[in-house]
Amino acid sequence: MNDPNKTPETDFGYERVPWSEKQQRVRGVFDSVAGNYDLMNDLMSGGAHRLWKEFTLSLTQLRPGQRALDVAGGTGDLTTGLAKQVGKTGIVILSDINAAMLGEGRDRLLDHGIVGNVSVVLANAERLPFADSSFDCVTIGFGLRNVTDKAAALADMRRVLKPGGQLLVLEFSKPVVPFLKPLYDLYSFRVLPLLGKLVAKDEDSYRYLAESIRMHPDQETLLGMLRDAGLEDCRYHNLSGGIVAVHRGYRY
Repeated sequence: MNDPNKTPETDFGYERVPWSEKQQRVRGVFDSVAGNYDLMNDLMSGGAHRLWKEFTLSLTQLRPGQRALDVAGGTGDLTTGLAKQVGKTGIVILSDINAAMLGEGRDRLLDHGIVGNVSVVLANAERLPFADSSFDCVTIGFGLRNVTDKAAALADMRRVLKPGGQLLVLEFSKPVVPFLKPLYDLYSFRVLPLLGKLVAKDEDSYRYLAESIRMHPDQETLLGMLRDAGLEDCRYHNLSGGIVAVHRGYRY
């Protein structure tokens, strides 16, 4: 029986923390890693994260003049692709709850000459500051696992979709190739924290990132969460043997 007087808890990696503290703890992680985030992504994935993002962008079905939202967009990789798809007559919003990551994203967009059709907004994925039915496509790449209330975030991302609009969730998932899991575990808990220590000078944050991946719902569980959020025609695509998956669903 649940104790009504007990403070609700959630996961922060393998650690259990009060529900109200996770957002602040996650913010601390990304404040620490923001400056080296893109370099570490390339090192950690061997550049594969760029292919995962390109595949996600290939699914958007966006056309020039449409509107897109990149939630927890960080340094703006997906935003850059979305901006190219909607063109100068379209609108893209890069949102993130972390100001340091958002600053890196703004700088990256300027470096790529992405100006005019992109806005940058500090926003919580669970309570998006946008009107209902505002966007033709919403993306969230490697951000959902860091959200405290994932169900609330999925429901709010559905809310801001136009009828016929699509949500795309790119996230680490569970390997489906039998021999891959032990190798992936060894890499995640030995190599990844070491890279964080040597390159980003932050071993603990990258250990948390490895743990957060293990605590994230698997492919079928997340598929059910999309359906529970009211999305339809939901499905997913495994990438790199299930290390990463793209989940997608529509608002009709």
